[in-house]
Amino acid sequence: MVTTAFELDNYRIVRTLGVARGIIVRSRSVFGTIGAGFQTLVGGNISLFTKMCERTREDSFNLMLEHAGQMGANAVIGARYDATEIMNGVTEVLAYGTAVVVEPIR
Repeated sequence: MVTTAFELDNYRIVRTLGVARGIIVRSRSVFGTIGAGFQTLVGGNISLFTKMCERTREDSFNLMLEHAGQMGANAVIGARYDATEIMNGVTEVLAYGTAVVVEPIR
């Protein structure tokens, strides 16, 4: 279970394990950049970059879940994303949140 909130309805946090994170660093390929350049001429959504960004966020999210699982968590609260351009064409995407152990409220 993952939420951007700091609590889960009908669950009690029984242990907080710390920050879980998933980091991906991606660069744009030459071919992708050229293709996206052509799409900018037409205007609208640049689907090549949209797909790359979505895939990168998904990969960082999955790494965060993997890290949380290694910590012993069964949920992540306060999930967020952050992105930083490291150099021209190279971006880091970080998914992070608080790894917790929750149990249903009876």
